[in-house]
Amino acid sequence: MGEVSVIDDLSTGDIENIELLVDKGASFIEASILDNEKLVDVSRGIDFIFHQAALPSVSRSIDDPVKSNLVNVSGTLNVLEAARKNHVKKVVYASSSAVYGDTVELPISESMKPNPLSPYAVSKIAAEYYCRVYSYIYGLPTVCLRYFNVFGPRQNPYSEYSAVIPKFISLILEGKAPTINGDGSITRDFVFVKDVVHANIKAINTEAEGVFNIANGKQTSLKELAELIMKKVGTKVEIIYGPNRIGDVQDSLADITEAKNKLQYNPKYDIKKGLKETIKWYKMRAR
Repeated sequence: MGEVSVIDDLSTGDIENIELLVDKGASFIEASILDNEKLVDVSRGIDFIFHQAALPSVSRSIDDPVKSNLVNVSGTLNVLEAARKNHVKKVVYASSSAVYGDTVELPISESMKPNPLSPYAVSKIAAEYYCRVYSYIYGLPTVCLRYFNVFGPRQNPYSEYSAVIPKFISLILEGKAPTINGDGSITRDFVFVKDVVHANIKAINTEAEGVFNIANGKQTSLKELAELIMKKVGTKVEIIYGPNRIGDVQDSLADITEAKNKLQYNPKYDIKKGLKETIKWYKMRAR
């Protein structure tokens, strides 16, 4: 294994999440992707960049679209510039299924026209276009991985912008009722974080470039999700139903054929297996 450097401004993350990597020899640089000079400096001699940095959350982007654009678009441009100047071999960019918006046809394939419904989604597709342009004009190989709903240990359940799975797990472990936005029929294609890591590694170990869906290829409704978590936790609580959130899509299901064929991506975790490992971590954390 080669040398690994982690760049993070810790604006949405926690240093505890990468301490194990540092203990194993990775270096940590506390910096922002908005610091172009710093990015150029730390990218010297680097072969590959996994660009995972972003200001996530549809609702956060609706609250502050300017900041979402600044970090997600200008920040990505800074990463690409640093890669170009330092002759990096490939950039793997973390995009999002949010770029598709609401689609009539399921499953969703990469050939479908993007239909962003939030500032966050707009920022993600704009950054994808920058990746494509840098490949076309400058010959910088790029791969854009459109993550669907990623979950796993270490997600923060307490932010108002938290993802649904850590929020549901934490509430149910405390015997509290989770709130579902809508009637519970909204579906998502949940993908476990270890499968996402697998996809990123495959992206640099193949010649593939372009855009790929990274998901599990299975649908789960939010009502089913809450019931699965309750069953695995061993606690039955009431489900509260609230209003739909602006910018949320109704259904999501990925076609992962392209990723399977060109990246040799094969997810190993279904929703039940992923939840088992995730709940185990949250239980240990609560002790």
